[in-house]
Amino acid sequence: MNSVLVLLDSLSDWKPYYETNSILTISDYLKHKPSGKESKLVINLSGNYSYNSEGYYCSLLAQARGHKVIPGVDIINKLESGTGIRMGSALHKLCYQWIVKNNIPKDDIWYLNIYFGICQEKGLERIARFIFDNYPSPLLRVALNTQQRNQIETIQSIPLKSLSNEEQDFFACALDNFNKKIWRIPRSPKLCRYSLAIFHDPEEKFPPSNKKALNKFLDIAKKMDIHAELMTEDDSAKLMEFDALFIRSTTSLNHITFHLSQKARQNDMVVIDDPTSIIRCTNKVYLSELLEREKIPTPISRLIFKSNENDFNEIASHLGSPFIIKIPDGSFSHGMHKISDEPGFKKALAILFEKSAILLAQEYIPTEFDWRIGILNGEALYACKYYMAKGHWQIYNHNSAKGSDQTGLVDTLPLYQVPQNVIRTALKATSLIGKGLYGVDLKMINNRAIIIEINDNPSIDHGIEDAILGDELYYRILNYFVRSLELKSR
Repeated sequence: MNSVLVLLDSLSDWKPYYETNSILTISDYLKHKPSGKESKLVINLSGNYSYNSEGYYCSLLAQARGHKVIPGVDIINKLESGTGIRMGSALHKLCYQWIVKNNIPKDDIWYLNIYFGICQEKGLERIARFIFDNYPSPLLRVALNTQQRNQIETIQSIPLKSLSNEEQDFFACALDNFNKKIWRIPRSPKLCRYSLAIFHDPEEKFPPSNKKALNKFLDIAKKMDIHAELMTEDDSAKLMEFDALFIRSTTSLNHITFHLSQKARQNDMVVIDDPTSIIRCTNKVYLSELLEREKIPTPISRLIFKSNENDFNEIASHLGSPFIIKIPDGSFSHGMHKISDEPGFKKALAILFEKSAILLAQEYIPTEFDWRIGILNGEALYACKYYMAKGHWQIYNHNSAKGSDQTGLVDTLPLYQVPQNVIRTALKATSLIGKGLYGVDLKMINNRAIIIEINDNPSIDHGIEDAILGDELYYRILNYFVRSLELKSR
């Protein structure tokens, strides 16, 4: 059998499309008992996914056979039960603007067809991708209303044979984009042990890995017999072609990184960063509560609520002055203000409460540098000293007088030169999060290690974090994926 299979109710359903030896009837797939543990992608194009139908059992047995299948049984059940989803405010706004621009009559219900995460309607691409990320199924028909919010009414699968000629052409292109392997000869007859998608954003200003590091991951993966590809948001529909996902773009909730992480985990892929780690690490309010509960040293903190009357003097009496105010999900020194007086306090609240109804206030602990300890699978991986930007209180100075962002210097040290208390505290803190890849930021005050934050998506830059281990750093990270995939296949 082929590594990619397109399953149909009848082979005649494929008449409008190019011939391929990748098609098989659902009945034949159900009767076939595969030998070994070959990795396959199964695209189930049954016209009937109802409970106890052959289409339903096709996805059920595909999962039992260790195949990646679209749609999976969990998605079929969601579609059958009518389980809904809600888009975020940005997508609501985008959808409503499209409705107005295209003169959709008020109170009408209109429909959007989605083919492997893409649609024909220009301007709704992000919405189609969002729905597909939550309902990964080949063909979806979405009913939407014309309200300003909560436009999604229903999501249903549609049969392949119901498509018009124009829709058939678009479906063929979407399938081609989703899985090039069906139509094209593999670049090499030699199959790699595993395949890894490395997600990145080429336009990101402060990416967690620079270009040289990304290329290092690709080069080392090749030496380890891993097929690795760089993937961007435009390629996200191809995610399930891979065995594992490595996110090298700054993560946040309600963002493509989190949606891809969820999708990968739902499809039993090995993923860094996993959804749980993203949830736990990207919110500083959660981390503050968690670390305080576990009695792990952190700066003195308190929450500030938009709904309260907040007094500078009262907070300063608790935290000291100056103190720091942060939004819960800021990164790279964004969304942080150092507060020294009442006017600065009011100004910061006006800015930050636009982004979050809850803020975190912490005591200000000035140090020359922060420790960053890289942790992988519960073990220390690397250690750096991140120095503050020149003349500034943060590592990143986003208001540099030179008109561009400036960062402090970085020293990378062997682990044996790091105070053991720093490493022990970092390991204890990450044990509360998971077994993935983390970067723990700490300050050392009077021989006491204090956790500042835990990053689920730490920097791995060529020339910095790899300065001590060199290529070994990349081998260790990639070997984590290999070991995890091997454990799954046992």
